[in-house]
Parts: sequence; structure tokens; C-alpha cells
Amino acid sequence: MFAKTEEAFGRLDLLFNNAGIGAPAVPLEELDDEQWVSVVETNLNGFFWCTREAFKIMKRQEPRGGRIINNGSISAQAPRPHSAPYTATKHAITGLTKSTALDGRRYDIACGQIDIGNAATELTQRMESGVPQADGSVAAEPRMDVVNVANAVRYMVSLPLDANVSFMTVMATKMPLVGRG
Repeated sequence: MFAKTEEAFGRLDLLFNNAGIGAPAVPLEELDDEQWVSVVETNLNGFFWCTREAFKIMKRQEPRGGRIINNGSISAQAPRPHSAPYTATKHAITGLTKSTALDGRRYDIACGQIDIGNAATELTQRMESGVPQADGSVAAEPRMDVVNVANAVRYMVSLPLDANVSFMTVMATKMPLVGRG
């Protein structure tokens, strides 16, 4: 994929790492090895492999450099109940982001992370009717228009390579007005 991109366009200026799968929401001791490995392969190893290939191209292209943005998820900051594999990998993305940003500086490669909380997509539809909370209760959670996420990413991308947003959190703040048109 990266070789084809370089062949078609002659360079790579942006990588947006955006992968995330979860395991069944079960107590930690009920997770099996296959569930754990599947989440780590996708959420962490996939980011690493894409970052590595982007780095190779960004270092050698002229002018050199580029931007890598990792989608860490709000779970990179706060877990949900029964989410150990997902939460662990998203915390690991924070470490990968920091290391990539440090190692990329000398090559004009900027790396930042966006942590998104409850963008209104099909994946978050269930949050309107209630999801488990840390205190054991079930509560509805606010969702926000996905355009807010796009605007945040657009801002990160718009910066010149001598500036970087290291970490940005974009999250919903208000409950929708149910039943009002």
C-alpha cells in the first residue's frame, strides 16, 4: 500500500492511523488469548506497521517530512468497564505517538494524537440509550456531530511541519434534546 502510494504520488505527506476493534465486554478473567491478540494486532501493531512504512518514505522524500496523526480514542485517557484489551492498546498508542514525535523531529516528521469521545456515528448510537459506567450504573452519554472531529483533524493537518498538536481531545459535552424537533 505504501509503495503504491509513493509510486502514484511520488510522496506521502499524511498518515492518519485510525483502527480500533474491541473484544467482548466481559470481565478480564474471561478474555481468551485469541480475543486479546486480535485487539493488539489491529489497534497497536497495525498502527506501528503503518507508522514504520510512512517513516521510511517521509525520511527520504524531497522535501522530506510529513505528518502522522494517531487516533487514540478517549479510552487512551479513561477506560470503560470490561475493556482491558481496547484500553491497553489505546494507552499504548499514546506511547507510540510520543516516541514517533521524538524520533521524527530531526526528519521533519510531526506526530500527534487525537482522542475522540462519542462522535455521532453508528458505532456510538447505543450510547443514547445508556452504556455501563465506572460506578456500575448505566447512563446515556452525549454524542457530537462528527463534523467537529473532521474540523479538529483538519486543524492538525493545516499546521506547517515546524508546529504540532501533540495531543488533542475532542468530546461531546451536551446531551441531545430528545423529542424536540
